[in-house]
Amino acid sequence: MRSRIRFGIFALPAIALITVIGCGGGGKSTPPPAPATYTIGGTISGLTGSGLVLQDNGGNSLTVSANATTFTFATAIASGGAYSVSVLTQPTGENCVLTSASGTASANVTSVSIACQQAYTIGGQVFGLTGSGLVLEDNSGNNLTVGTGAMSYNFVFAGAIPSGGAPYVITVLTNPAGQACTVANPIGTATANVTNANVTCTNVAATAYTIGGTATGLTGAGLILQNSVGINDSDLLPVNGNGNFTFVDPVASGSAYMVSVLANPPSRNCVLSNASGIAVANVTDVNVVCVGDWTWAGGSSTVGSNFGQSGVYGTLGTAAAANIPGGREQSLSWTDASGNQWLFGGYGDDSTGAGGLENDLWKFDPKQSEWTWMGGSNINPPSPNFGAAGSPGVYGTLGTASATNVPGGREQVVSWTDASGKLWLFGGEGNDVYGNTGELNDLWKFDPTLGSNGEWTWMGGGNAVPSLFGGPSGVYGTLRSASPTNIPGGRYGANSWMDATGKLWLFGGDGVDSTGAFGYLNDLWMFDPTQGTTGEWTWMAGPNTIGPNGAQPGVYGTLGTASAANIPGGRDAGVSWMDKAGNVWLFGGLGADANGTQGYLNDLWKYTPSSTVGAVGEWTWMGGSSTLATPYGGASGVPGSLGTAAAANIPGGRFSATPWIDASGHLWLFGGQGYDSTGAQGYLSDLWEFDPTLGAAGEWTWMGGSTTVGRSGGQSGVYGTLGTPASTNLPGGRLGAVSWVDASGNVWMFGGQGYDSIGSNGYLNDLWWYQP
Repeated sequence: MRSRIRFGIFALPAIALITVIGCGGGGKSTPPPAPATYTIGGTISGLTGSGLVLQDNGGNSLTVSANATTFTFATAIASGGAYSVSVLTQPTGENCVLTSASGTASANVTSVSIACQQAYTIGGQVFGLTGSGLVLEDNSGNNLTVGTGAMSYNFVFAGAIPSGGAPYVITVLTNPAGQACTVANPIGTATANVTNANVTCTNVAATAYTIGGTATGLTGAGLILQNSVGINDSDLLPVNGNGNFTFVDPVASGSAYMVSVLANPPSRNCVLSNASGIAVANVTDVNVVCVGDWTWAGGSSTVGSNFGQSGVYGTLGTAAAANIPGGREQSLSWTDASGNQWLFGGYGDDSTGAGGLENDLWKFDPKQSEWTWMGGSNINPPSPNFGAAGSPGVYGTLGTASATNVPGGREQVVSWTDASGKLWLFGGEGNDVYGNTGELNDLWKFDPTLGSNGEWTWMGGGNAVPSLFGGPSGVYGTLRSASPTNIPGGRYGANSWMDATGKLWLFGGDGVDSTGAFGYLNDLWMFDPTQGTTGEWTWMAGPNTIGPNGAQPGVYGTLGTASAANIPGGRDAGVSWMDKAGNVWLFGGLGADANGTQGYLNDLWKYTPSSTVGAVGEWTWMGGSSTLATPYGGASGVPGSLGTAAAANIPGGRFSATPWIDASGHLWLFGGQGYDSTGAQGYLSDLWEFDPTLGAAGEWTWMGGSTTVGRSGGQSGVYGTLGTPASTNLPGGRLGAVSWVDASGNVWMFGGQGYDSIGSNGYLNDLWWYQP
């Protein structure tokens, strides 16, 4: 084996030699062709000055002369090689921006484009700088180190100069060793070179303290704080996020400090607390709270001469910028799976300005900001018998959808949206099949996917009221036993929610009990849409009568302690919502306290569902007052400090506030009719947030708006400029507005009864936008 291997090794050179001799015939071999190379270049526009130096791949520098319109690097790139062109040095007085600057060379490259524009310098003189380490910052970036002993400095504005000039904010990012520096004239808009943003540095006192605190509520950059009485009279600090902040310049021991907001971030309004004092130690308790701004997004800023603006309906099923529902209160709203916002009914003005109970159906596209009239009547016909004007219902066949079906005009209905995006509607005060006005107990389902504009189905309950302004009695059956004959009595202003299994729950309202008596109810019902042909109701808890005084009193028990005996008193027009843990919360309304006294409630309740499916849960009184001082009175609000949660904070008693839930499961609540912080009653315009995770029982935060109703019974709206957010904007005091939350978490609010921009009270059709 070894000899065979050796033979193979020695044989290889001989074979190679034979091969060479046989190929050349004794001549020289032809070398392989050189690899292809390609030049890198492109075009230049706007270059008037000298000094532009380009680089390719971090080297291969190329100096470009003034007024050049093309360029080509001297060193070519091998075929398939990468190139990346950049600006090493900008030309004097200009700023050049590249496009199509990188790629792979497969031919001569001529597509790199360089556009040069006038560049403004931002700078000034430097006084008193003796230490090293001074770093300045422009617009919260673009850092510039200023050397020891420097007499001047200049930033070069990067990028194209926008129309109207280039905004700048010069701040001190890092002080030099042993010194503190401030900037004069630090903020402005450059329409020419800026030379007066002078920097003054002085030696820090032997004992000095920093000034700082905490910022909350920010959603982005743009906040600039100012300490106006620091070492050098003015110290600016950009704050770009929530959390702790500290001014760069310290304050000498025993010296005063005074922090203020120099510039608010976009769509936010920031307020300060603990903002001034004497520095005797490092200050860490300056508190900055930023809240959202309101934007008037559409509709009228006045109610007009007829106490409500007429609707502009346009063509059925066709969106248009001019379309707008008429002024109204106590409507129904929901959001479909596509993010469209829907509005149904309420009490207000039709297309002719006539008031009545509406049954028109609208869809609003927040992306296009356009309304579409989708169904129902654009006219409120007069009542046939001295009831409220408005269209009668068209019920069709029980359980069968139809394009001609439509509920009668109504307000203060309860509703749910199921997992498939269908809306369920129950009761309200409205008109039956004959146009008679009363307290309804009909159940409807709306499917937006049927037909061209969606279709309604009558799913249960009566289609007629027994008498004018009367209502059908409730059929309660056996407690906690479902039956196809069970049905809540006619009512309006009830509270509702849907549980995790898709069952619908209903609590209270103003309506008719099992005996035909009318008053504030506190019965609890569950509806299972999967039972029977059209679903079945179950009376789950609470009395089936309103009692002798028009309302059952609440059983509050011990604050913070759940009990099977606890139950809120009869009420209507409270606010309810479900938290992320599946608990249901209930706040306020018009109804009865622990003694049966009726008035404006501000009690807070939590309902914890049973772990057993179909079983009743327990109520817990979580906050607010259990008693009213006087009949038809209400507790005053305790707002505390703007933007600061506290266990003592609580909205005043109220009904028909406008609620929404944010992505964190917090409740937001705007306005309603009730009591302000001074004990005055009227139309409210305060904004609140409730976080159920804070403290032992959750905590309220006053987030904006007025804490008083003013002398006229409600604050006028401040509309500002259409489409422009402002810290001074505020919807007027109102009740019965509706809201939606869009996919970005922004809140939209429409209408209600309340005060317009000139202090007139009526039915509003203004549309507002708010970023929490």
